[in-house]
Amino acid sequence: MKFDLNFQSGIPIYIQLKEQIKYGIARGHLKPGTQLPTVRKLAIDLRINANTVSRVYSELEHEGLLATRKGKGTFVLENNIKHQGNDIEVLKTEMENLVNKARELGFTPDEISSLFSEWAKRVSDR
Repeated sequence: MKFDLNFQSGIPIYIQLKEQIKYGIARGHLKPGTQLPTVRKLAIDLRINANTVSRVYSELEHEGLLATRKGKGTFVLENNIKHQGNDIEVLKTEMENLVNKARELGFTPDEISSLFSEWAKRVSDR
């Protein structure tokens, strides 16, 4: 899976990478057992600090999505996202990206919530 980071977006690089990995897992692009690139290799490929990749891997390991095996690498865990939860995980990722974009544009959490509620009501009334 190719990762595409936007250094101009205002969204921290580690969040972008973390969400892209989670999205890849949720969508089945990163299947259970898939070995991820080493911290060093991914950092070089993405032209980011190795500590950033290490932080992402560590957080995803803590969330139960990845496992690091000494001397072997980092792998996507088996059965980490149930089939029924795939759509929810994808939706959460998309919503988080949308909220981050709204925050970048200067919207407050209350404004974002209000806009979302209005939109959801409008869509459900169709």
